[in-house]
Amino acid sequence: MSLPGITPQEYSYLQSATQGLNEQQLRTFLMIYSGKRKNPSDMLLFCIIGLFLVPGLQRFIIGQIGMGILYLFTAGLCLIGSIIDIVNHKTLAFEHNQRMVFESMQMVRMSNF
Repeated sequence: MSLPGITPQEYSYLQSATQGLNEQQLRTFLMIYSGKRKNPSDMLLFCIIGLFLVPGLQRFIIGQIGMGILYLFTAGLCLIGSIIDIVNHKTLAFEHNQRMVFESMQMVRMSNF
């Protein structure tokens, strides 16, 4: 798997999730998943931008629209939430990527490749 910034934890999760797929399904899964996943270093950049410029940007990027609006209107929960997101940027990316693995697997299974 040639995914930029993949962590060992994410790699082992992907291996267990894609265990029963044939070669064509695996290619389709990787094509779908690579477009949806977030690199942890990119997430760190989004968190830093969210701290200084657009509060909640990191939450909007990972699809947590409600939290993004809350961060936007409360200046990142008085900067505390934004700082916590910077510290936990790898966890934010991994949790988002786990959801994207599930969505990608559903798409592969529905396409009947």
